[in-house]
Amino acid sequence: MLISIITWVWVATGLLLMFLVLLHSPKGDGMGGLAASGSSMFSSASSAEATLNKATWTCLCLFLSLAVILSAGWLK
Repeated sequence: MLISIITWVWVATGLLLMFLVLLHSPKGDGMGGLAASGSSMFSSASSAEATLNKATWTCLCLFLSLAVILSAGWLK
């Protein structure tokens, strides 16, 4: 029972993580942006972007932690 609940939470965090990553705004021009001016590459993020970054990192840590717990078989 506990394994199935954690599996569903793991799947939900994976879907949420994909959604959060897609919400991020593009940061640059890819590899071509490296040769251009470097000042635009290190600009500060807005408040909404900073909150989105925190939510993405939190979701990533939860997803990876649940993946390790489920794959290690600690809940048998």
